[in-house]
Amino acid sequence: MRARGDHERQGGAAAGAELLTVKETAALLSCSSRHVERLAGSGRMPQAVRLGCLRRWRRSELADWLADGCPARADA
Repeated sequence: MRARGDHERQGGAAAGAELLTVKETAALLSCSSRHVERLAGSGRMPQAVRLGCLRRWRRSELADWLADGCPARADA
């Protein structure tokens, strides 16, 4: 039996829409989870997707944001 999220990580149909946790986002950005929380709270990174009380970030949006030089959100 696969763990939750394995489908996306193994290149399934939703691989492009992979959602990352705070910890996974911090690892991608090479920073702490707390720094991700601060960036998100100040509007200096892409908007998180809300799943109930959970926040997740789309890997593709983070990659685009990094490629663009990490601009702040327009709505921030």
